[in-house]
Amino acid sequence: MDKRLFLALATTLICCITSHAQVTTKTYPQAEWLTAGDILMHTPGQELFNGVIHPAAGLFEDYFDVDKAAEEHKGYITMLENNGIRVHTVMDILQEVGLDSLRNLASTLLTYDISDIPSEDAVATEEYRQYVLTKMSRADLIRCIFLQPTVKLSQTDNNTGYEAQYIQSPLMNLYFTRDQSITTPRGHVICNMNSSQRAAETQIIALCYEHLGLKPILRIAGDGRLEGGDYIPAGNISLIGCGMRTNDEGIRQMMEADAFGHDTIVVVRDHKFWQMQMHLDTYFNIIDSNLCTMVRSRLEAQPGEPEYVTCDIWARMPGTKQYALWKQDQPFVEYIRSRGYEIIPIDYNDEMHYANNFLTIAPCHIMAVGGQSAELQQRFRDAGVTVEWIPLESLIDGYGAAHCMTQVLRRAPYDPTATGINTARLSASGPNTTYRFDGVPATADTLGVIIENGRKVVNRL
Repeated sequence: MDKRLFLALATTLICCITSHAQVTTKTYPQAEWLTAGDILMHTPGQELFNGVIHPAAGLFEDYFDVDKAAEEHKGYITMLENNGIRVHTVMDILQEVGLDSLRNLASTLLTYDISDIPSEDAVATEEYRQYVLTKMSRADLIRCIFLQPTVKLSQTDNNTGYEAQYIQSPLMNLYFTRDQSITTPRGHVICNMNSSQRAAETQIIALCYEHLGLKPILRIAGDGRLEGGDYIPAGNISLIGCGMRTNDEGIRQMMEADAFGHDTIVVVRDHKFWQMQMHLDTYFNIIDSNLCTMVRSRLEAQPGEPEYVTCDIWARMPGTKQYALWKQDQPFVEYIRSRGYEIIPIDYNDEMHYANNFLTIAPCHIMAVGGQSAELQQRFRDAGVTVEWIPLESLIDGYGAAHCMTQVLRRAPYDPTATGINTARLSASGPNTTYRFDGVPATADTLGVIIENGRKVVNRL
């Protein structure tokens, strides 16, 4: 065989073998609108069935067909890959991870309940459980992880001396890979889920990061609650929702650990506490550096109404670590507009069809749930947005959509001058106009580096 051909084939084989153990060289996401490179997803399987037979208990909106849901999810992955995005699936990673790591995780999720048998049998029962785990195939270890089974033992004089009831606590919400972690400009943070039945999902995602060589920088602990649907990076600020699923303690741990990686943190406060709008990304989303969406009920709400959204702004000087509360109870809509965003409204019927829960894969390019109104489609066209409509009719009955099903691990590098300040804009705006470093007009309250008359100036607390 020709030596060059041999080397090419060998290189291809190595790339295939390691394809899920590496990520691209693009950076941690600094802004939601930057071009996506690597995404972590999970195509749902058998673990989904228990959730759909009692949707409310499974944290789902309605019954849906498990097999159709899986096919929709695979179709979504194909659409992402057709855009040059590299998708890593939880199942593919678990098929590659070391057996010892897989067995250790399965051991934490397989329970033998011995409350109804004599206590002196406890040691022998645990030894038996460990023995069974050592015999399990990779496929059965993965089943243990996804189904989280409990074997409730009782003694009997017949047959083997034991009988059991078998209880499963399957991880039916795992396909919402947005929630178990967040990816900030500084790295990956493992969340602490609001619902106890979802707690084990973070262990699986942590193992996935370990296998991909992406060591998390923080794990939210104790009374802290943090879920990924509440986090949106936006250039030189972080937006973090605080309400139904994320609390102040979780946000405090993030700031204390310097895990956000931005000097300005905007805590967006939800006062409605409604399952349909459980996370920030269910009523607000970003398409580009100056374009976003918001559901109309939030956009038009008045002070005192449950839908009215406020925000607290925490800031620090560049190069420092400690944040200080700068402004409190600010109208969120006004704040967003002050940053130069045009807001596309999402009407109620489209909102109920998860129109706002889209994934931005590049500036002004989104992946959104199909079946939206002609009016919304026209608004996107008028704003110059490229939309790829995804058929997700089954999956959205789990209370989530395109954004919820993805954890973006890497995006293109952030260039604050790419759509920001230039000489033409400065001269057209007048000689005394000041700008933030991302090109948005600055005010007297703007902290950090600003551009004033073409020169950099530091505006301090």
